[in-house]
Parts: sequence; C-alpha cells; structure tokens
Amino acid sequence: MNNYPALIVVAPLLAALFAGLAAWIEERLSYPIALVGLAVSMFSAFKVLMQVIDSGAIQYRMAGWAPPMGIEYRIDLLNAMVLLLVSGIAFLNLIASYKSVDQEINDRAGSFYTIYLLFVTGLLGVTATGDLFNLYVLIEITSLTSYAMVALGDRDRGPLASLNYVFIGVIGASFYLLGVGYLYMQTGSLNMADVANILSGIHGSSTVLVAFILCMIGIWIKMALFPLHVWLPNAYSYSPVAFARIVAPLMTKVMVYVMIRMMITVFGREYIFETLNLADAVVWLATIAIIAGAAMAISQKNLKKMLTYIIVCEIGYMVGGAWMGNQLGMTGAILHILNDALMTFALFLAVGNMVYKLKTVDLIDLKGLFGKMPWTMTGFVLAAFSIIGVPPTCGFFSKWYLILGAFEAGAYHFAAALVISSLLCAVLFFKIFEISFFEPMSKGHGESHASVAIEEAPVSMLVVSGLVSLSLIIAGLYSGTIVNTIILPFLK
Repeated sequence: MNNYPALIVVAPLLAALFAGLAAWIEERLSYPIALVGLAVSMFSAFKVLMQVIDSGAIQYRMAGWAPPMGIEYRIDLLNAMVLLLVSGIAFLNLIASYKSVDQEINDRAGSFYTIYLLFVTGLLGVTATGDLFNLYVLIEITSLTSYAMVALGDRDRGPLASLNYVFIGVIGASFYLLGVGYLYMQTGSLNMADVANILSGIHGSSTVLVAFILCMIGIWIKMALFPLHVWLPNAYSYSPVAFARIVAPLMTKVMVYVMIRMMITVFGREYIFETLNLADAVVWLATIAIIAGAAMAISQKNLKKMLTYIIVCEIGYMVGGAWMGNQLGMTGAILHILNDALMTFALFLAVGNMVYKLKTVDLIDLKGLFGKMPWTMTGFVLAAFSIIGVPPTCGFFSKWYLILGAFEAGAYHFAAALVISSLLCAVLFFKIFEISFFEPMSKGHGESHASVAIEEAPVSMLVVSGLVSLSLIIAGLYSGTIVNTIILPFLK
C-alpha cells in the first residue's frame, strides 16, 4: 500500500526496460510485457485515488530522502484523478493498438512498445512529482519519446514533422527551465510546497515575475496554446495511429494540469489573480484560441488533421476557465481535462478504426462509411456529440461550468466563444455525417446502405472504442459526483 505512488511510475519504466530487451530475443514478448506494466500502473493509480479520497494527500519520498533536498511525489485529489486517467487511457489504447501496430510498424514493433512505455512513464511522472526540476526532466522524457514516435509514422512527412516538433519543443523546455532557474535563484529550493511557502512573502519580487512569465510561456508552448500551436497539427497527424490515439488526448491535458498546478500550488491564487492581474488578458487569448481552432478545423479536408485543430480549440476552453479567477471557471477547466481526454480518445479510436480499414481518412474517402463501418461510426457520433456539448454527454457539463464561470467573471466574450465554437463543431461534424451517410461509396455508386458489405475493424479495436464512447455518457451522468468528490474538495 505504501509504495503504490512509486509503482504508478516504476511499473511502466521497468516494463520499458524488459520490453526493449525482449525485442532482441523474441519481439512478440514485448507486447504482453507492456500490457502487464500498464495494468500494474493503472491498478496502483486506482488504489492511490481511493486512498487520497479517504485519507487526504499522499507525500511519498523517493529513496527515503526528505524534501526539500529529496524528490517528493505529492499526490492530492487533482493529480490522483489525472494519474488514473493517464494510466487507464494508456492501457486501453495498448489493447486497441495491437493490430494497428502490426499493420503500420510491424518491423519496429518492439521499439514502438518500448518508446510507448517511456512516454507514459514521463506523463505519469510529470503528474505525480512535487519537484520543479524533476518536472522538467520528466517533461523532456515525454517530449523525446514523442519526437521518436512521430518519426516512426508517415515515412515521407513524419520525420519533418518530428524535426519541427523538436525545434519548438526545445524552445518551450528552455523557457520553463530558465523560469525554474530564476525561482531557484530567489528561493534556494526546487520542492513545489517549499517554494510556495517562500514565495508567499515576496510577491513583489521582479525575479519571481520573470520566473512566472518564463514558466508560463514554456508550458503554453508545450500545451500548444494558440498561437504557439504550430508544431501540433503535423506532429499528431503524421504519427502512427497507435501513438496519435494516446498523445492527442493526454499530452496537452497533462500540460494543462501542469499549468494549474503551477498557478495554485506554486505561485498561489493571490499572486496570480491579485498581484499580477493578468487574468483578463489570458482569457482574451483563450477566447481567440477557441475561435481560431474551430475556424481552422472547419477548413480541413483530412479528418485526422481536422481533429488536431479541435484540440487547439479545446485547449482554449481549459486555459480560459483556469484563468477566470473564480471557482466555477476552475471547476469547468479541471472537469474538462477529464472530459476532453475521454472525448478526444474516443474520436481518435474511431479514426484509428477507419485508418485500419481505409488506409486514409480524407473526407472524400468517407463516403458510405455508415454502411461499411456502422459500429465505428456510432462511436464516432457519440464522441462528436460530446465535443459539440450535447447532453447527457460529458462535454456538455464541463462547458456548462465554463459558461457559468464566464458569466460570473463578466467574461461574456469567452461565453460567446464557447457557444460559437460549439456551433462550428456541429457544422463540421454534421458535414462528416452527411458525407458518411448520404453520399454513396465510390465503388458502389447508387447502392443502399443495406447492400454495402460491412467491413469493421478487429474486435479488440471495436470493443475498446465502444467502451470509451459509452464512458462519455457515464462520465456526463456522474459529473456532479466527480465535481463534489474530487474537484471542489481540491479547490478548497
């Protein structure tokens, strides 16, 4: 019980080591090793969440070294929820990805599973750590593995997309690390709780202001907040489907979590919303990000690329909510971390099924898809309704909190952007529904859906896609419980 916080991160790390060794001996062993490692991590994350709900925050000292000198994993209600989200999605995606990995990167499957596990290890470590420099190291682990994964994708465009990602990712990491350097120069500590305690008495320091600006810029680059998003569309579009299905729902959401952690735990609400008074400017930036992301999405001709711009739009939701300066806005932002991860995961699972059968997801190639892949399209419709915000899907409830927070803060432009983006997403998705249902297939012009042969994805992919799509409704119905059990107690 006492070591569950460490097992969350150590299990996939050790699995990566053994999966890599197995690839040299018998490559088929890499997959079950990866599956076991993620299963242990997910179980540990669940036990930690239950323990935190029952007993409060957990402080785990790595190797027994006491903070602030030693590295501490501090797990409260917020990151306990995110840890379960990350490990759960990583585990389910691995189940769904077995066939697609064989199809896309069969000759490098062992390398894929090793890098995949290291990527998940980095995300889990970023979420659990209570040390600012350790956070930087773990962000770089996720970034380095992401670069490698993108390069494993499209053989023509993947390497260039990866190189672009490297350049911009290094800039983001450098900004964050420089900000941590300024914080260390001012406080002499890297432990988040210790730094927060020292900063509470020196809010007027220009060094702290520079540190805050540098850290935020670095985090915003890593989360792809508009207009710092230019690396994301190509990186996610040209990566292997098995990786796109995990990086798209998790990478940006974990970085939103990091932003909220820095705001609340390190710098503090008083410094953010009273001393700096930057909330209005950031909410306006988030508003622009929402409209720009939705507008760019609606102009795309490729479904995968279109969904990447929807991610840019969704990032604006969470950043705007977090910077609203009230409990309703922050509640909506945190709830949307969970909801958007599930929604994006469901969408990319459906897209992965399409790619497996069609090899392409250009909109023109989706004609008649409701007849050919009815179960995949059903899951896609549920995920699309959740992105739009149709009740009782989970997307409606987090948007509702965000709109209430916007009205309470007087940020009517942000509320308007939420409504406009939802309408644009509705237009966008119904365009896809029209193509997939009403337009005949290229090779069966004039055929009815009843006469089209069903060619669905493998059962493992369909089952995971169906479960995640149904979870969008379940998460919506239990939104009140999540808010009252996890989010509001954390914010108090």
